[in-house]
Amino acid sequence: MTVIDEYEALGGQSESRLSEASAGDFIALLKPRVMSLVVFTAFAGLVLAPGHINPILGAIAILCIAVGAGASGALNMWYDADIDAVMTRTARRPIPAGRIAPQEALAFGLTLSAFSVVILGLAVNVFAAALLAFTIFFYAVIYTMWLKRSTPQNIVIGGAAGAFPPMVGWACVTGGVSLDSIVLFLIIFLWTPAHFWALALFKMRDYESVGVPMLPNVAGERVTKHQIVAYAALTGIIGVVPTVTGLASLGYGLFAAALGLVQFICSIAVWRMADGDPKMVPAKKLFAFSIVYLFAIFSALLVDHYVADLTLLIGAL
Repeated sequence: MTVIDEYEALGGQSESRLSEASAGDFIALLKPRVMSLVVFTAFAGLVLAPGHINPILGAIAILCIAVGAGASGALNMWYDADIDAVMTRTARRPIPAGRIAPQEALAFGLTLSAFSVVILGLAVNVFAAALLAFTIFFYAVIYTMWLKRSTPQNIVIGGAAGAFPPMVGWACVTGGVSLDSIVLFLIIFLWTPAHFWALALFKMRDYESVGVPMLPNVAGERVTKHQIVAYAALTGIIGVVPTVTGLASLGYGLFAAALGLVQFICSIAVWRMADGDPKMVPAKKLFAFSIVYLFAIFSALLVDHYVADLTLLIGAL
């Protein structure tokens, strides 16, 4: 069933009509919870980058990145409306619930995409705008339209889309990328599989019902658990690397190592969980802690950066 078919099955009309959607429905299309993480990591990239950016331009840059992230979410919801209508955790989203027509969501997403990229290019720099455009394209086309429904490695490859924002923030200041910005990218990229596969474990029936080949449904729970442990270990290692490259201090490194160890222990609990566990409490705990981990890592990087600046300022007095 296509997106349009699903909409018409829910009572939608094919002819043109005035939108009956509320402002809240359009905000929901932007996936605000996901957007908050994107904005935060992009802000971290912008702050951690060497050099300076005018505060007004910095605010414009973050706004454009936020709008671009929201546009990606709207395009994702437009394309995935057919499967969203079947899955329990997404059935009340604006399109499958019939509050927003698919064509409205598509126009909304495309308009915001163009706006965010053009304004970022004009106000900040062309490289950052091009990287933002590629990020939107990667999420909406490469991941949503291709990888998500074609391979159990969808979240591994597609995770790059969520890992680009700190690089975009970095590029807004420097006009390019560097080893440190790649490390910020890798922290999110390697974090993503364990985070989403933990979710996929306790939402297997949802994904199976719509034919999305998530790893637990294709390779089984045991293989998924092995992969979760492996990626949790890699995430813990890459989380410490900013100390090695000089982007952060030893204090940050110790904090990141402790966080990584906790996440690894959570992944071991998932690995020990019996196959077919009806409650899957360890998987739910890993999913919840992984969110805390990412916010904590980037918060620690910001705190470490500001402490270093303050130390330099005091030393210069």
